[in-house]
Amino acid sequence: QVQLVESGGGLVQAGGSLRVSCAASGSISSINVMGWYRQAPGKQRELIATITSGGSTNYADSVKGRFTISRDNAKNTVYLQMNSLKPEDTSVYYCNAVIRSTYTGSYWGKGTLVTVSS
Repeated sequence: QVQLVESGGGLVQAGGSLRVSCAASGSISSINVMGWYRQAPGKQRELIATITSGGSTNYADSVKGRFTISRDNAKNTVYLQMNSLKPEDTSVYYCNAVIRSTYTGSYWGKGTLVTVSS
């Protein structure tokens, strides 16, 4: 069984930085794309960053230049470094990964809350 577990969320002041991590565990053959989504109260979940197994990245315009996604393939872990945080970045941040396992498909973590105070 595959699990994704996020960590590193918390409370930070506007302008500050935070790094969240997501580790995949279980019976994993390979991991393709990994990504971060976020969902603020009353809003739809939005894709903010993705990274392929080869390291190619894409970002939503709202975070481009402030957030950096990276991954450690040996540890099956993806990171999101968030700088210059704004109150509107306050959300639950979810990790997603396309994983080849007993069941090959898209897996989700349970989320980690990031709160940015003004």
